[in-house]
Amino acid sequence: MNIRSLTRGDGVVIGAAVLLLIASFLDIYSIDGASDSADIPSLWGSGPVVLGVVLAGVIGAALVVVARAMPQPKKVAGLDLGQFGVAFTVFAAWSALGNIFDPAGAFDGEGGFVDELGAGLGLILALIATLIMAAAAVATPLVPALKGALIPAPRPAAPQPYGGQPQGGYGYPGAQQQPYGGQPGQPGQPGQLGQPFGGQPQPGQPQPQAPQQAQAQAQPAGDFSPFWFAVPVPRPLFAEDGSPTPIAELAPGTWYLAVEQRGANLVAQTQDGRRGVLQDTSGIQRG
Repeated sequence: MNIRSLTRGDGVVIGAAVLLLIASFLDIYSIDGASDSADIPSLWGSGPVVLGVVLAGVIGAALVVVARAMPQPKKVAGLDLGQFGVAFTVFAAWSALGNIFDPAGAFDGEGGFVDELGAGLGLILALIATLIMAAAAVATPLVPALKGALIPAPRPAAPQPYGGQPQGGYGYPGAQQQPYGGQPGQPGQPGQLGQPFGGQPQPGQPQPQAPQQAQAQAQPAGDFSPFWFAVPVPRPLFAEDGSPTPIAELAPGTWYLAVEQRGANLVAQTQDGRRGVLQDTSGIQRG
């Protein structure tokens, strides 16, 4: 599991689940004229509320978050865990709404003590929490603002000397790479050590011949050097044979190694050594 793959929408779901747990310990009823010392049960005193609101909401939030953090989506009965989680959160919100309208349940009737019962603070907060949870779970794949990474990707370490090895192990580049089409030896780029081949001569050095300069400037645009990169949002990695089924999902906050460029696509390598084609390279962050 990779918590850096969680999105802002997942953070909203987690916060709503925490609010739901807090609400479960508050009063389920409000009674007109009751004193402050009255012993009013919490949401845990009602089985239907516990099963239909509290546990359904918490389980739904857990399934949504776990499904997002897993590198490969798990399926049950042909459905992703995340889809089950969304269904649980919507069901919890629907159950909470029903309990708000009829907190007394089957004891509702004409006159007597039941007429003095209303929805307590716990039920009201539970409704708010489940509505926020369900809305975030449904809207996260649709709203770009909620798709952003919950935990930003760490910035690459300071550039290493020429020829140095990256530090920090797989997924953490030790030196900044050049942008697409960049030439080695440009100011501010790693690999600048002395005068680059075909670059401008220093004062006191002989002028190179014009054909040599033209040859250096006409280097093929297709030259490619492996580099580290991170994606801004989760993106599928497809098999190199062109199969439409993703073999993995690249998660924000993790550095991956681009080993080859095929037109506008990149061939990326994951931490476990799998290689695949990243078709959507827009907005990627180079390390």
